[in-house]
Amino acid sequence: MVGMTASPARRVLLAAPRGYCAGVDRAVIAVEKALEQYGAPIYVRHEIVHNKYVVQTLEKKGAIFVEQTAEVPEGSIVMFSAHGVSPVVHEEAAAGKLATIDATCPLVTKVHKEAVRFANEDFDILLIGHEGHEEVIGTSGEAPDHITLVDGPDDVDKVEVRDPSKVVWLSQTTLSVDETMETVDALKEKFPLLISPPSDDICYATQNRQLAVKQMGAEAELVIVVGSRNSSNSVRLVEVAKLAGARAAYLVDFAEEIDEAWLEGVSTVGVTSGASVPEILVEQVLEFLSGRGFEDVEIVKAAEESITFSLPKELRRDLRAEAAALVAARTGGPSGE
Repeated sequence: MVGMTASPARRVLLAAPRGYCAGVDRAVIAVEKALEQYGAPIYVRHEIVHNKYVVQTLEKKGAIFVEQTAEVPEGSIVMFSAHGVSPVVHEEAAAGKLATIDATCPLVTKVHKEAVRFANEDFDILLIGHEGHEEVIGTSGEAPDHITLVDGPDDVDKVEVRDPSKVVWLSQTTLSVDETMETVDALKEKFPLLISPPSDDICYATQNRQLAVKQMGAEAELVIVVGSRNSSNSVRLVEVAKLAGARAAYLVDFAEEIDEAWLEGVSTVGVTSGASVPEILVEQVLEFLSGRGFEDVEIVKAAEESITFSLPKELRRDLRAEAAALVAARTGGPSGE
């Protein structure tokens, strides 16, 4: 009819890759295997990964999440989260007669090793990351006398080093690539001899998920990121989406958190998820959107991912017996009493 225009087709741009990275997959499976192998409870120091659904699911299976090592009863098994811990935490576990499983992501472990190596060579280490994040706390603990935290470009002015010719930067693995390089550029301006780490610290999965969001952000008026608010990489995806051109971007844990008002006047919705998010939560978001006319789903593929990590070596031992032996060694009683 004259004067009438057809409503624009509604579609979803679905990021690929999205969701679980290899380090998260390894950590979650490690908790499940430990519960199968040793029985409940398995204590986990801090959330195994930063996702509300994952934590709640593992709690139902018998995992107990604690913030401090001292909360774990003597003679128990404790697992360290994917974010890593500082050496002092390992010492606390030994003092508490605990058997340990280290589920630290191998890419985080790599940064820890770099910190130790550069500290041994007496470098000042500028760690780019967010204050208070578990990964930053763990890495800083590897070389506290050599590491200075740099929380973004605005922090650079106040950074002081002993010798500008012996300075290296490292970074939290889950940061925005662009924000990190902005900080690095500012640091290089202040310290021209600044050394870069031998390999890229920002995790491949973080980079790939951000790349997919950049590709969809220019086309999608709205981007929905599935992830928890304490997940650094999920929060970064919201920021990246807005910078890429999306009119709005929101972080949700579950589909029911989506406000239908967000969809008003929108024809293209981008959907992605943080590296600690199981696919079932994305499927629920797609179902929610389909019920509101967004039935066509197009994949926005940024990269192929085939990396896998082997499970923690501790799962090949009898940790219940080890924990009992640790307690017996202190009390003088036979193992298992």
